[in-house]
Amino acid sequence: MNGSVLISGASIAGPALAYWLNRYGFAVTVVEKAPAVRGGGYPIDMRGPAVEVLRRMGLEEKARARHVATRRISFLDVDGSLLKGLEPAAVTGDLTGHDIELARGDLTSLLYDAVRDDVEFRFSESIAELDDRGAAVDVRFASGRRQTFDLVVGADGLHSKTRSLIFGPEEQFHRYLGCCFAGFTMPNDLGLSHEGVVWAVPGHSAALYATGDGDGDMHAFLQFSREDPPFHAFADPRAQRDLVASCFEGDGWLVPRMVEAMRSADDLFFDVVSQIRLPVWSRGRVALAGDAAHATSFLSGQGSSLAMVGAYLLAYELAAAPHDEAFAAYEARSREFVERNQALATDGASVMAPRTQAELEARNAALRSVDGLEGQARGEVYTLLTLPPERAAV
Repeated sequence: MNGSVLISGASIAGPALAYWLNRYGFAVTVVEKAPAVRGGGYPIDMRGPAVEVLRRMGLEEKARARHVATRRISFLDVDGSLLKGLEPAAVTGDLTGHDIELARGDLTSLLYDAVRDDVEFRFSESIAELDDRGAAVDVRFASGRRQTFDLVVGADGLHSKTRSLIFGPEEQFHRYLGCCFAGFTMPNDLGLSHEGVVWAVPGHSAALYATGDGDGDMHAFLQFSREDPPFHAFADPRAQRDLVASCFEGDGWLVPRMVEAMRSADDLFFDVVSQIRLPVWSRGRVALAGDAAHATSFLSGQGSSLAMVGAYLLAYELAAAPHDEAFAAYEARSREFVERNQALATDGASVMAPRTQAELEARNAALRSVDGLEGQARGEVYTLLTLPPERAAV
């Protein structure tokens, strides 16, 4: 046995890391503050080397069986008329037949099912305190339980508690990208089928996205520019709804109907569009993975893929070297790839949520020429990293 590892977070990076660490002979415990693996959620993409990680886990075909197969993204003018309809690859750089788009909850369920019988999962639990003594890490959990582990990995997202315990308050590493968003589901009374529609005016954008065949629910997104992050609203759902409603007051198209649906949605997800920029991803016996280490923001379209790839590489290095050497090698192998993907968020903002009239006009001009979009350049970034071969299982 290679030692004991505590992982905080059971979304994507956490279970993927647990799978590979277990394969390499570590005793793994995963804690998750939610009462269960979270289902549902908007679609996410597995691109480039992330698809290869799924294949090596034996999950590629199961993931492809849940492939959404978006056929079209329609960009609308201010009055709701069609400006341009495109295949998704023109915007996202997807490699047709290789990349996989699936609901976030489908991916998290696949990852959890792949490892649930081999590692310990503790739901409704989280880390309260960490004491890295050099030889091991003493952990006090929110439940009051205490335990010692050889290593701890924070895979607990953009607002990582693990990161704050080791590196300090989030604000010093938080790169706010100037906008906020609200995501929720609403009835698909438009008959959209495997397609998305995007409407925008300067500083405001609205999108509807249907993963099914024209019935059921569709995913709705309202995004708006704001100079400062609305920290006052993070823990107050009513304040979130009020803020979004006030920002979109008077907007046209289907925005009033979307705001009304947002008011009563039971799955509202509100957050800032931000990245995490850390000088290092580990300290002592504690490391970070996924969004906790290097959130890219959803505008990059790469957060989930980076979580899968980072989990594979972190476990790969830990399987063959002491933790200090492994953490350094994991970061050295990953950082350039991460930073190139973080840079994609700037292009994503200009396409999906232009902030000024000049940006909107430039976006619309680019839309009229498929060659003017960023799809090809994005596709090149996705393939910048080649995975090392699997190590032998223990």
